[in-house]
Amino acid sequence: MATQIAPAPFNPGLPMKREWGTALSALRRLLSNGDDTEQVFKIMRALNGDVTQRNYRKLLTTPKGGAIAYKRVELAERLTDRAWIDSFPEGTLGAAYRNFLDTTGYSADGLAEVSMAEFGDAQIDHPYTWMGRRERDIHDLWHVITGYQADEHLGEACLVAFSYAQTGGLGWAFIGAGAALKSLRVTGKADFFKAVVEGYRRGKQAGWLHGEDYETLLAEPLDQIRRRLNVVEPVKYQIAQASLAAAGLKGI
Repeated sequence: MATQIAPAPFNPGLPMKREWGTALSALRRLLSNGDDTEQVFKIMRALNGDVTQRNYRKLLTTPKGGAIAYKRVELAERLTDRAWIDSFPEGTLGAAYRNFLDTTGYSADGLAEVSMAEFGDAQIDHPYTWMGRRERDIHDLWHVITGYQADEHLGEACLVAFSYAQTGGLGWAFIGAGAALKSLRVTGKADFFKAVVEGYRRGKQAGWLHGEDYETLLAEPLDQIRRRLNVVEPVKYQIAQASLAAAGLKGI
């Protein structure tokens, strides 16, 4: 009987090796079922290489980044504190996030649970692991800030394109490109495709959202955040939404 060699333990201090076969297989599953969030984390692990390390180092160069990294707040814990979320007045990001939770039924700990299936809790106290959790936990806040709906394939595809521009994570680009190309076949129109391209451009135009202190940001008026960070109106996204609705399509 052949001896099985146990895989090496995950070391967050080392860049992850790119695994294109794994990413392609996961993308096929994701495009056949847009609600299969587990495949997103498989793609991230397969393609993102050293992006978490690079973004952590970039965070340390920003005006507030050193303090953010030093405090190492676990945002999933804060974002599941309903009393805290309920404390934000109308018009703030916190209030808009509260509405997001109530209308979608999503939660920060839901994403955390799915990600654990792929990444586990290896070296949970490592700064790069914390940075990865932070990127995971602010995903839904980015939905709110950008105006991209989370409960539709179009909104997710546009946000992953925005996220690629913001983070440089190749996994985000892979998902966005796959969804955009599929949309051409399914809809026969370029509206969805153009909205995804717009998502990337909006991400390049905007200030670096990773450099924000999210505990403070949640108390800031949402319209002020968008002006300050140059998160412009998603015009092509709104056109694509209307186009899909007119065709009776909720997904692609």
